[in-house]
Amino acid sequence: MGNLNSEQRVYLIFNLNLKSDTSVDIAEQWIKDRSAKYVFELKEEKGISFEWFLSEDNTEATIIESYVDSDGAKQRLENHAASPIANEVLEHFDITGAHCFGTMNKDFIEMFNAWGGKFNRYVGGFNHS
Repeated sequence: MGNLNSEQRVYLIFNLNLKSDTSVDIAEQWIKDRSAKYVFELKEEKGISFEWFLSEDNTEATIIESYVDSDGAKQRLENHAASPIANEVLEHFDITGAHCFGTMNKDFIEMFNAWGGKFNRYVGGFNHS
């Protein structure tokens, strides 16, 4: 069980729009067979979750990721930049927003700034997981 007001976990949230020339079926298949599978098989030590969601009208997607700390989130961004799916995601989606929530170190902040990311620092609370 977590402690009160001592969370180091980092959450990344990416907002995307499905490109008009990509069908929902193709996007869903790519998410499951390429994106989620690829990240899952990396077995990133500090990765907790990597999940895709589609809006009810299938025009927008959201990726919610969580990491033990900002070093884990930094590793995910480095792995993504070096991955074969980095360009593939842009074939299906336009990234419209990148948000980070949590306690972040300077290295991660510099890297995420390059993505146009917005930051919200951790203030207090708890997580029972």
